[in-house]
Amino acid sequence: MATGWRPATMCAVQYSGYGGGSAALKYVQVPIPSLKKDEVLIKVKAASINQGDLWTQTIKHQCSVQPSIFRPFLPKFPFIPGTDVAGEIVEVGSAVREFKPGDNVVSKLNFWKAGGLAEYVAASEGNTVACTAGVSAADAAGLPMAGLTALQGLKAIGTKFDGMGTGANILITAASSGVGTYAVQLAKLGKHHVTATCGARNMELVKSLGADEVLDYSTTEGETLMNSLGTKYDYIINISKANRWSVLKAALSSRGRLVDIAPNFGNRVASVTTLFARRKLSLMTLSFGKEDLRFLVELMKEGKLRTVVDSRHTFEKAAEAWEKCLSCHATGKIIVDM
Repeated sequence: MATGWRPATMCAVQYSGYGGGSAALKYVQVPIPSLKKDEVLIKVKAASINQGDLWTQTIKHQCSVQPSIFRPFLPKFPFIPGTDVAGEIVEVGSAVREFKPGDNVVSKLNFWKAGGLAEYVAASEGNTVACTAGVSAADAAGLPMAGLTALQGLKAIGTKFDGMGTGANILITAASSGVGTYAVQLAKLGKHHVTATCGARNMELVKSLGADEVLDYSTTEGETLMNSLGTKYDYIINISKANRWSVLKAALSSRGRLVDIAPNFGNRVASVTTLFARRKLSLMTLSFGKEDLRFLVELMKEGKLRTVVDSRHTFEKAAEAWEKCLSCHATGKIIVDM
């Protein structure tokens, strides 16, 4: 096992039970994780907070985060949240071949084990990608959950990123969210004509990311999802739980397809009832793809993709980052600098 100097304990943020919101987060000193043979130990430089991170705390709030179906078995308490991290490797397991101490990396941690809001974390080599020069830890830390979700949602509608695709007329909802800000940029790289929805305060930002038309979701046009030309969409990438299938269906072309990243109950039902219909609703479940994450990092290195940062918080103020995520009003990504 290759190793560099490190202390025996570290500071981490954890909670000890379900509920409680940001007030339940406590700073503790815990042992630095020991490594399995296929793991790397990362000194965390930055972590990002996602809506998904709130699920393990099982809070119901205005974003409709639902309690875990695995309660009371998962997660195991006390629990250190945070799945998306970037930092420097300080130690590698005996079977690790791709990395060495000193390498800068970005990693997506196991959802039910997490560990990102800590000074150090053990991560699987298979879920870790080199973070090349020119890509900051804060920018990279935003990528794993939100970036991969956006990329896989667009791949699901056949988007090509090799310059050979012809593109389509698509709609992206909640375009100022973490997933949405990546999705708009990636859709334009795939040569799509993009209509996007967001709140009035973020319309200029979303347009700057490449959207061809931006709708204020609170207006009549935004509520009906209708663009200025009145043309229906070949595809919709839905990132908002508030959008019902009846409204989304009306905005689709006769053989259009909706990929729902944040389905409500009615849309989950529709994913079954539309299996043999001309207009379909498909659910998307994120799966880790190492090549996908490497692709996103490369796009960032080339200046073709950027992380929109809502706010940056010091590690000592991680509870503020948690609270901001709970507010459901973040524009882009919430970053915790370690």
